[in-house]
Amino acid sequence: MKSESLLADALNSFDIATIAPDQPVLIAGPTASGKSALALRIAESQGGIIVNADALQVFDGWRVLTARPDDSDLARAPHALYGSVPLEADYSVGHWLRDVTPFLNGAQRPIIVGGTGLYFTALTTGLAEIPATPPEIRAEADLRVATEGFEALLAELDPESASRLDRLNPVRVQRAWEVLRATGRGIAAWQDDTPAPMLPLATCKAIALMPDRNWLNHRIVKRFDLMLEQGALAEAHKIAPVWNPAWQSSKAIGAKELIDHVNGGIPIETARNEAVIATRQYAKRQRSWLRSKMSNWLRLDLD
Repeated sequence: MKSESLLADALNSFDIATIAPDQPVLIAGPTASGKSALALRIAESQGGIIVNADALQVFDGWRVLTARPDDSDLARAPHALYGSVPLEADYSVGHWLRDVTPFLNGAQRPIIVGGTGLYFTALTTGLAEIPATPPEIRAEADLRVATEGFEALLAELDPESASRLDRLNPVRVQRAWEVLRATGRGIAAWQDDTPAPMLPLATCKAIALMPDRNWLNHRIVKRFDLMLEQGALAEAHKIAPVWNPAWQSSKAIGAKELIDHVNGGIPIETARNEAVIATRQYAKRQRSWLRSKMSNWLRLDLD
């Protein structure tokens, strides 16, 4: 496959010798951009443990659909925090920081890789200690989003919080609304009281993969087709009897579409096409985050 050859060439062009063997490594990038391949190359060359920083790969169940490492990858290097959270559980950036802590000063140098920008921001700049959302307020927010759309919540945020948000991300908007509703204080004010970071960026080799849009869109199509071949549909059949769209794990890109197909709602071709579109939209948001929040990371262009 031409795109795979181009990816290999781009990743092989990166000089691993620029990384100190004991230096923590951070690898961020949009979905399907080759983050895991680079992490494996570094781990096999210099050693280290590959630690997940993807908010959906933490969950059990959707292994193929979320592109978690397969058995051959696990045999090549040690991995952590993949599929470690039950499918039905809630999991926040605070949970992830707690779980990643043992690996920051462990026996093996951490190679932290993923597409969840908020995890990296919290790790390298600190995380505001915001109280958990009470269940009744979460339920109120869910109902309003379902009936009015997340834009209704956005309109009620304090100006400072609204100005800092990704205003096109319903999850972030709802979280900010819940914080304001529960505490009477905007999420921006909580963020301004952020404690010191657990892993300052200056101590790391931070690499941001920046793929060309057309190149990435092509890879997204090829990868989703490969997921279908490798068992994503079988995962959907297994999960369908317990499927709950309110679960965080259900936000896996393509999960809703495959469940709809399994339940007889749409043909597989429609599910596939809708999932590809959703993945491309997600990748677009990830690229925007990389440009705005990770401009001081080492940029590795892929085209």
